[in-house]
Amino acid sequence: MLQMDRLQVELDAESGIVRAIDQLSLAIRRGETFALVGESGCGKSMTALALMRLLPEAGAVTGGDIRLGGDSLLDLPESQMRAVRGGRIGMIFQEPGTSLNPVLTVGTQMVEAIEAHTALRGAAARAKAIDWLKRVGIPEPARRFDDYPFRMSGGQKQRVMIAMTLACEPDFLVADEPTTALDVTIQQQILDLLRDLQREHGMGLLLITHDLAVVAGMAHQVALMYAGQIIEVAPADRFFSQPRHPYAQALLQALPDGRRRGEPLAAIAGTVPPLTQVFTGCRFAPRCRHAQPACASTRPELLGPADHPVRCLLLQDGGPGLAAAGEAPSPALAAAAPAAHALRPENATPLLQVNRLSVGFVLRKPLLGGKPARFDAVKGVSFKVAAGETLALVGESGCGKTTTGKAIVQLLRGQADIGGEALLDGRNLFDLDGAALREARRAVQIIFQDPFASLDPRMRVAEILDEGLAALQPQTPSDERRRRIEHIVDQVGLRREALQRFPHEFSGGQRQRIAIARALAVQPRLIVCDEPTSALDVSVQAQILNLLRELQRELGVSYLFITHNIAVVEYIADHIAVMQAGRIVEQGACDDVLRRPVNDYTRSLLAAVPRI
Repeated sequence: MLQMDRLQVELDAESGIVRAIDQLSLAIRRGETFALVGESGCGKSMTALALMRLLPEAGAVTGGDIRLGGDSLLDLPESQMRAVRGGRIGMIFQEPGTSLNPVLTVGTQMVEAIEAHTALRGAAARAKAIDWLKRVGIPEPARRFDDYPFRMSGGQKQRVMIAMTLACEPDFLVADEPTTALDVTIQQQILDLLRDLQREHGMGLLLITHDLAVVAGMAHQVALMYAGQIIEVAPADRFFSQPRHPYAQALLQALPDGRRRGEPLAAIAGTVPPLTQVFTGCRFAPRCRHAQPACASTRPELLGPADHPVRCLLLQDGGPGLAAAGEAPSPALAAAAPAAHALRPENATPLLQVNRLSVGFVLRKPLLGGKPARFDAVKGVSFKVAAGETLALVGESGCGKTTTGKAIVQLLRGQADIGGEALLDGRNLFDLDGAALREARRAVQIIFQDPFASLDPRMRVAEILDEGLAALQPQTPSDERRRRIEHIVDQVGLRREALQRFPHEFSGGQRQRIAIARALAVQPRLIVCDEPTSALDVSVQAQILNLLRELQRELGVSYLFITHNIAVVEYIADHIAVMQAGRIVEQGACDDVLRRPVNDYTRSLLAAVPRI
């Protein structure tokens, strides 16, 4: 159905020519799900953009071909390509916040797409849009049809993007991290919907994701990318049971779960190499624990059985092979991973005590008087976070998790009616002002869910990181601030050359690391982590989780960890609070809630968690 043959994509950047995709070949059959996995910055999203002919102005396809059915997409004029996009090929983009027009209602945008690519018009197009909003799990779809994107949570915006794409009933779907911002119950619903569409219409699916559990449940074929190249292709069951490439093995060892709780994850040291260089050997060799001298000087080809080729010199004819699976991590990996922190006592003094927190928004005021319409997002929530403790706040998208976090860090002043109290060391954050509020902002930081929307597009990374330090720690000399920024960039796994680049020059996962670095730079005591690892691939997620644990062990920093990733919760959380419709329905110690849930909603949430 879709075939890419020796595709090459290059970008003209300030640092030189970036060879983003190098000799990529893959074929996807009708009704098949083909998963493209790998680290952030490896070229997965660039592959999708090349397929859709949506490369940035500085990018170009410099070799190879892309065929959909019998048509070469690279030969089509733009007028015909516009009919292919959305009509024959649909795409779900990675960042819904930047893919939706902020000045148009979601309904207007959906109807526009439906009328452009189907025969439906007017009321029929509106009815289909509302039906698809319902099918992807948007509550009150007829009312939300007239909402603007800013009124929706990250997960709800992602569902709108999915509904808009699927409503046009494409023959082929490119899904770039389609479930990243979704909680597990909605994720299961969306994945079931995609399976049904594939059965009904024979829709092909190119699934780009870092969630290996989703890949295990959805994909027929898996291709692993690294530094612009495909380095392993295999049927999904064989990829998980018999991974051949050292990179594939390392990724599976880096997955967090309850069994590894209290231990450092096997994070892969280093980062993806810059693609401006000319490679003389294996691109993964500097990070590979099995690397031999020949790996640095000989380029490996994608060879082996037709159904399971791999790009590794050690696995080709005459190669020495890999060490036995399950070998202990190399000293480099062990050194990169922090030691586990000790369990904290149950009666630890709370750093943050939230009592009966409520947050309400006025939706619209009537023109002729009367009572204004109101939405209560958080309803009487109470919990506590001890010093050096991690409390995970879990629940479906739209249940009030992010609103709770924003209220605590004072980002809803003047926008919402806030009741109750949030005590930091006994002082109510809602009563602070002036210098006291600035001091509290240094003590309490937030990592936002959407990294691109939270970074100033006109500032370089060095300026973004320095801004918070200069504002909240003005007494720190500029050279000391610079040293601290360089250190924190190293900690979150970015190269120092990234400091002179702008946010749009990074992948989604790399932008998330910048956002984490910004929060850590001022050395806070409490960090509200709003989906901090949702945009990160497995290896970087392991680095970040190890980093967060190490900072907690060394500095005693506390985390309010808002997430839908139950595997991460199992690994990092001390306590869990489960939210539903603005209320906490169950909370307790991590093992108690996960192993012996009492509430029916908690049980349904855990039952929907994908597993490898």
